[in-house]
Amino acid sequence: MTIQAQWNSERGVSACEVALPGGLLSVDIDAKPGTPATAPSPHDLLDAALAACTTLTLELYAQRKAMEVRQIDVKVTHRHEAGAYCMQRSIQVFGALTEDQRAALLRVAEACPVHKTLVGDIQIETRLEADAL
Repeated sequence: MTIQAQWNSERGVSACEVALPGGLLSVDIDAKPGTPATAPSPHDLLDAALAACTTLTLELYAQRKAMEVRQIDVKVTHRHEAGAYCMQRSIQVFGALTEDQRAALLRVAEACPVHKTLVGDIQIETRLEADAL
C-alpha cells in the first residue's frame, strides 16, 4: 500500500492533500495556539492511528472471547518532553467484565499492531526523486 501526499503552491494554503485507500484527506501543520485547526496535523494522524488500532484490536478480541462489551472508547493525547514524543492512551471499556477480562484487554491493547510498530525499531529510507517538471 502506498500513501501519497501532495502540496501545490497554486492552492494558496499550507495544507497538503493525502491520498489514502478510501479517499482524500487534507492535512495541515499544527494550528497556532488560540486558533482553531482547519485540518488534522501529521501528529494528529499518528495519534489517530494508535487510537483506531487499539479500538479495533480490542473489539476483535472481545468478540472472539464472547465478552459482554457494549462500547470501547480510546483517547490518545501527546506532548513533547525533553526531546521525546510522549503519547498517553486512555481506554474505557463498557460492559459486564471481570477483572481478569479487563487485565486481558489491557495486555491486548499493548499488542495492537500500531502500538508494536511505534515502540519497535522503525527504519525510514528516503530518496529524493529527479525533478519531473
